Amino acid sequence: MKRRIKAYLPFTINELKRQMAYKGAFYLFILVKMFGAFINYYLWMAIYGSTNQNTLGGLTQGEMVIYIFMAYLTGTIVTVSVSNWVSEDVVQGTVAMNLIKPIDYRMSLISRASGDMIYQFLVPSVFIWIGLEIYRAAVPGLPPFSAEKVLFYLVSTVLSFLIYVLFDFCFGMIAFFTTYIFGLMMVKQALIAFLTGQLIPISFFPEAVQRVFDFLPFSSMVYTPVMIYLGKYTGNKLFFMLLRQAAWVVLLYLFGSLIWRKVTKRLVILGG
Repeated sequence: MKRRIKAYLPFTINELKRQMAYKGAFYLFILVKMFGAFINYYLWMAIYGSTNQNTLGGLTQGEMVIYIFMAYLTGTIVTVSVSNWVSEDVVQGTVAMNLIKPIDYRMSLISRASGDMIYQFLVPSVFIWIGLEIYRAAVPGLPPFSAEKVLFYLVSTVLSFLIYVLFDFCFGMIAFFTTYIFGLMMVKQALIAFLTGQLIPISFFPEAVQRVFDFLPFSSMVYTPVMIYLGKYTGNKLFFMLLRQAAWVVLLYLFGSLIWRKVTKRLVILGG
C-alpha cells in the first residue's frame, strides 16, 4: 500500500501545482459557473414567490437556497473531467507511453483528479460553504449546523467523486473508437447537470421518474450528498444511500476494467 501511494501521489501533487500555476483561468471558470448558479437562484426564488406554498418538492425556500449553492459547490468538487484527459492522450498518442509505464493508467487519472478535487475544495468551495453557514444561522427555520451532517456529507462527496471519475473514465473510452469526443462531452455535461439534480432537485420529479433515477448512478453524484447535508437523509435511509454510492463505485470500477481490457486489445499507435 505504501509503495502504491508513493507511486501515485506525484500525480496528485503535480495537478495541484498545475492548478495553482493557472489561477486566472481557474477563477474565470469559477466566475462563469457562479453566474450560472445565481441565475438558477433567481429563477427558483421567482418560482417560490409565485406560489402560496411554503414547501416545494420537499424543500422550503431557505433550504432551496442552500440546495442551489451546495449543488454548485458539490458539482464543482466532484465533476473532474478525466474523459478530456483520456481524449487528449488518444489524440496525441501519449496513451502508448502510459501503457508501457509500470503504473495503472486509471489509477494515475484518479490520482490526478484527486489533486484537482482538493484544489477546488480548498480554494473556492470553502469560502462559499462559510457563506452558506452564515446564511443558515441568519435565516429562521433552517436546521442548525451539525458536525455529524458535515462528516457524512464529506464521506458522501468522496464517494460521489469516485462515482463520477469512474463513470467519466468509462465515457472517455469512446475516444478509442471515435478519437475526437468534444461534441459528445458537451452533450454529457448538459445531461449530467440535469440528471445529477444540479438544475432541478430530483424530489421535484414524479415518483415514477424518481424510481428510474434510483437505478442510475447520476443522482449519487450531486443530489445525494446535498440532501445529506440538508438533513433529508437520516438513520437507516442515510446508511442505505451511502451503501448505494459505495456499490456504484464497485460496479463502475469493474465495468471500467472490462472496457479497458477491450480497448487496449484494439489499440493501434502509429509513429513513435
